Amino acid sequence: MKCALIGLGEVGQTYAAALLEAGHEITGYDPFINHAPQGAQLAQSAAQAVKDADMVLVLTGAGAAPKVAQECLPVMKPGSGYADLTSSSPKVMEDLGATSGQVNFIDVAILGPVIAQGAKTPLMASGQGAEDFADLLKSVGAPVEVVAGGPGSAMAHKLLRSVFTKGLASVVIEAVHAGAAAGLEPWIRTEISTMLAGDGQATIDRFLSGTAKHAVRRAAEMRSTGGYLEDLGVPHEMSDASASAMERMAIDTKMTAG
Repeated sequence: MKCALIGLGEVGQTYAAALLEAGHEITGYDPFINHAPQGAQLAQSAAQAVKDADMVLVLTGAGAAPKVAQECLPVMKPGSGYADLTSSSPKVMEDLGATSGQVNFIDVAILGPVIAQGAKTPLMASGQGAEDFADLLKSVGAPVEVVAGGPGSAMAHKLLRSVFTKGLASVVIEAVHAGAAAGLEPWIRTEISTMLAGDGQATIDRFLSGTAKHAVRRAAEMRSTGGYLEDLGVPHEMSDASASAMERMAIDTKMTAG
């Protein structure tokens, strides 16, 4: 397949090399980089890179996504695929997809660190042409989950997942640092491991039913937790945020009951 890659930073170079090895024809463009893996062609502009491509992979920063789409989409072949792998918001993906005309705009969410996992990093895709993109990336060993919905759907799934994954990471870091400062790191690690190893659905249901019900008491406890971490000299943004969230839940519960 003829592929164009817009953005040849570390991630772009990774995908370019893997696609070349899988036998695909690669043309790349990056205004700040003038080298590509051996066997790839370099274009003088994004428009030049994509005009004959069957599939375009956009691997720039999210801020450049609208400008890249504006330059590339009008010159692409009807029926070709334009896969945006930036971290643009679902609304931006939806808006860009609405301007794609006869080009298949594919919203792609990267679900792991490409620097660590390479071209085999799991992906999620949505929009017309998502199946074609999935077939292309499967040729380099990347698992691609195609989800229902148009452009924006894949990124919506990713960001909802990030509420939990990034939030959980921040909470765990805060708890372990606090445990280390208190001389109790092995104990708090065991507590966290036990919680994460339990029945996930039961834990979710317990959080949903119990947190709002006991929000006043738990908010006060988290304010005390933040004060304790302050005494330990440990950052406590997540504890403070939990307290604020529970205080809001207490008000919401009171208003609903009233």
